[in-house]
Amino acid sequence: MSGNVRLLSDTLAAAKEEGRSALIAYLPAGFPTVDGGIEAVKAAIEGGADVVEVGLPHSDPVLDGPVIQTADDIALRGGVRIADVMRTVREAHAATGAPILVMTYWNPIDRYGVERFTAELAEAGGAGCILPDLPVEESALWREHAEKHGLATVFVVAPSSKDERLAEITAAGSGFVYAASLMGVTGTRASVSSQAEDLVRRTRATTDTPVCVGLGVSNPAQAAEVARFADGVIVGSAFVKRMLDASDDAAGVEAVRALAGELAKGVRGQV
Repeated sequence: MSGNVRLLSDTLAAAKEEGRSALIAYLPAGFPTVDGGIEAVKAAIEGGADVVEVGLPHSDPVLDGPVIQTADDIALRGGVRIADVMRTVREAHAATGAPILVMTYWNPIDRYGVERFTAELAEAGGAGCILPDLPVEESALWREHAEKHGLATVFVVAPSSKDERLAEITAAGSGFVYAASLMGVTGTRASVSSQAEDLVRRTRATTDTPVCVGLGVSNPAQAAEVARFADGVIVGSAFVKRMLDASDDAAGVEAVRALAGELAKGVRGQV
């Protein structure tokens, strides 16, 4: 069974053909429950997201700010497992036809087994993996299995990355490049870092792979701002916060759908 790296590439290319950035939503698996998380992913796509990153909850998420940590804690206390992450990918992709990636730290994959993880993700219809803490130098085994199973390998670049390092990272990755718009952890912010545009420019100089920007985008105006210079706009904490603030799980799902609609207008410049 081959994964959906091609679907991911085609989806990003279709957005570009429309003259806009793609909207990429992030939601953790198992939050608020496994079933509730699946409904939230489907709602994000139905609301206007082109791609969804499903987070694999981790007890020590070095990149994630307090909002996503809170959601991860709820998911972990609920007993979420890798099998639940795969089920989330499978059901969300089957229901929507959209490309679904998993965002995870390396340790859970290493413990689970690279071959097993990639085979199961491909079988679930996954498009690939975002691996924020896997150094390119240590990624050969992962990339071998990801390629075999038709999965994208998305690496993260940061404003601190030197041009030479950017070239090494982009040469090894596939699907898209995740450009972290600022140093630090995820979270909603009043403004998007001015470093983001420079990072996209420097990254594009090394690759034809789409460059998508995350960390800090929380509203349609910010999405429109980033969409001016990036191939994709990644939003996570704002979706999770809407769910945390909702009166119940059903209201949380509808809040995700509504925010996706607002942000979809943002990436189209309709704000």
